[in-house]
Formats: sequence, C-alpha cells, structure tokens
Amino acid sequence: MMEGNGRGRKVVINIASEGPKGSSPKEAEALNPKQNCQGAPNKTSTESGAVTTNRMDQYEKVEKIGEGTYGVVYKARDRITNETIALKKIRLEQEDEGVPSTAIREISLLKEMQHGNIVRLQDVVHSEKRLYLVFEYLDLDLKKHMDSCPEFGKDPRIIKTFLYQILRGIAYCHSHRVLHRDLKPQNLLIDPRTKALKLADFGLARAFGIPVRTFTHEVVTLWYRAPEILLGSRHYSTPVDVWSVGCIFAEMVNQRPLFPGDSEIDELFKIFRILGTPNEDTWPGVTSLPDFKSAFPKWPTKNLATVVPNLESAGIDLLSVKAVYVGLNISPIPDDHKMLCMDPSKRITARSALEHEYLKDIGFVP
Repeated sequence: MMEGNGRGRKVVINIASEGPKGSSPKEAEALNPKQNCQGAPNKTSTESGAVTTNRMDQYEKVEKIGEGTYGVVYKARDRITNETIALKKIRLEQEDEGVPSTAIREISLLKEMQHGNIVRLQDVVHSEKRLYLVFEYLDLDLKKHMDSCPEFGKDPRIIKTFLYQILRGIAYCHSHRVLHRDLKPQNLLIDPRTKALKLADFGLARAFGIPVRTFTHEVVTLWYRAPEILLGSRHYSTPVDVWSVGCIFAEMVNQRPLFPGDSEIDELFKIFRILGTPNEDTWPGVTSLPDFKSAFPKWPTKNLATVVPNLESAGIDLLSVKAVYVGLNISPIPDDHKMLCMDPSKRITARSALEHEYLKDIGFVP
C-alpha cells in the first residue's frame, strides 16, 4: 500500500491496487456491499478480521461539524456504548454505482492501525449506496489551535512535542505501508487536555483518491503537496508525507503557511523561489517528470534560516540544506537528506527525523 498512482485530479473512488495478495473472488464478493442487501447478514469480515456493518441505527447523529476532503463530518453518539464519535459520510462520485468492494477492503484494513498518534477507525458502516466511517471524536485540530494561540510559534517546546508526535504517527503508518498524501493542519487532531496529537484520514487517499475539490466544492489546498506530485510523478511513496510535515513544521514556527499557492503552478513557483528551481544536478530525473518545463524560471536557493527566522539552527538543519551552526555541537545529517529536500529519493524518512538533534530534548510526550 505504498506507492501512489497519479495526482488524483478527479473526485473518484479509485484504488491503486487490487487488494491483498491472494484475495479470492469469494473474499472480494464478501466485501461487496451490494451483496449485503435484503436477507443478508448485517456484518461482513475481511480475511484479516476487520469487520464492517450496515447497521446505521447504532449511531445517532448529533450535529454536523464540518465538510472534509472526503465528505461531511458529523458529531454522533454510539447508542450501545454512549460514546461520542465522529461519523464521516464519504462522498461517492457515482452514488448509483454503489460502494466498490475494493474501497471497502482498503478501508477495513485500516482498522488494524492501532497507535497513540493515529485517530482510531472504529467501524465501517455501509449500505448499498452509502459509506460511513466511524472514528474516535476530537474537536480540536492544529489549525484551530494555531489560530486561537497567537503565541504558539514562540514556544519551541510545544512545537517540538507536536512535531515529534506527527513524525511518530507517520513512521508507524509508513512501517505498515500506508501513506496519507494529504497531510495538513486541519487533519492533525489534538486532545486539549493532554496535548496528545493524532493524525486523521490516513489511508483515505488510497481508497478514494485525492479530490481536487471538497464535498462543498472548496478547492483542496495545495500548500502541503510534495513537488513530485505537483510535477506529475505517477510513482511516489512515503517521502510525500515527510514533505508535508516539513511544511507544517515551518508553519508552526512562522504562524503562517510556508508555500501558500493558489494553483499548481503557483505552488511550484512558491517552492522554487525559496528552495531553488530543481535541475538534473540537484534532482536527477526531474526534467523527465510529466509537468516539468524547461522554461521554468531559474531561481537560486535561499537560506531557510532567513525564511523561518525564529527557528533554532538544529531545526533549520532538519528542514533544509542551508543550516547555520552557531554555538551548537551538531553533526548534521547529509545536506540532501532533509524534510524539504526536493528530490524525494534523498528526503529524510520519518523514522530518521525522530532521531534528529532538534528532537533530542523534547522530554515527556503524550
């Protein structure tokens, strides 16, 4: 479940793979919601034991709390446990065609993802033409938190704590061959009591594609999208998430987005103006990507310390090549291996980033 298969320009139900190797036709049929109609059992199981159900009467909608990338999100109550949960109604491009069995299989497998920094998928509720995902409920996200705390960027301890938790959750998912592909502050949820941070919507891009517009036709943000995706690469992997985290890291420090582009070309140019226009020397193979143009303006690389001025030198070293080591005994990682390295093959991994000097003194993490 690791490589991407394009940029997801259309809002479609689209699975990149055919599911687990060795899946039999009977297993696929068992996951097909169209088989779960009159007289059928209320539950189906995947080979791995993840269970889906078509019984919506277990959940009572309390209120609509927003529109996400993939559909409408409701605050709801589990009638059995009385637990407050988040209910995501997935938007389907062709509702008359029902819910593809491959999408059900992909999502059901995500129920196995159990980690303290991942929002837990508790249930998959489906009928012939509807699909709901049941998650644990958290009503605060990183964007809301930054907007409500103007002094947030001046507290390096909380920034380090949040960054560490983001990387820890991503490293776990990547170790299970699951990508996010659409990380942004809005889907990093926070428990205001403990300051525990949890990643939401992991794996949904693989099951449903990355839409160009949200359920309410709002354009999906490009601000955290990796350059290889923007340049049309059809074979991308875990580095796309690390790029997004680098952008979010800089935003936490600056209290404003690092690359706030309003179109794909504008997003690319905002990246190039700071990190330099890539070429075959800095990123072998870049000129062969579908959307790379030889006519792109040739911008030089800026020192990121001037772009994120409030970030200490060790943090700059984690982000980008141009680091300044003043009064620090740091053995920097190789110049190319940073979060905002444009060449994805040389971008640092989430696991390696957790071991970086910048995060050595974070202390207790929820």
